[in-house]
Amino acid sequence: MKLPNPDKLVVEREKIADYLLNPVHRFGASKARFFTHFGFHAEAWEQLAQALREHGQKHDVTKMRETGFGPRYEVEGRLNLSQWPPSACANGLATGRRGSCAAPITRVSFGG
Repeated sequence: MKLPNPDKLVVEREKIADYLLNPVHRFGASKARFFTHFGFHAEAWEQLAQALREHGQKHDVTKMRETGFGPRYEVEGRLNLSQWPPSACANGLATGRRGSCAAPITRVSFGG
């Protein structure tokens, strides 16, 4: 199953810059280490937001649960990095066919 309305995915600046790319956030620090290893930084948060939108559009939903804010969907797959920061593919990633590169399997939650 794909995400509903994948063309309307919104990834907010606060979620990226203040959480996923914040190395001192109580819960986001490990995520920040993961994403900065692949060349993403808070100063250019839009790059990670776009990569996550594409991730949600490309891969299937692996889990869905209802929350007090509405449904939350989990999408798992390799995060395509080939068009993002130049350092993304140079930081220890295996290069796939036709020069593409991808992060390890990445689980991303979307929803309420």
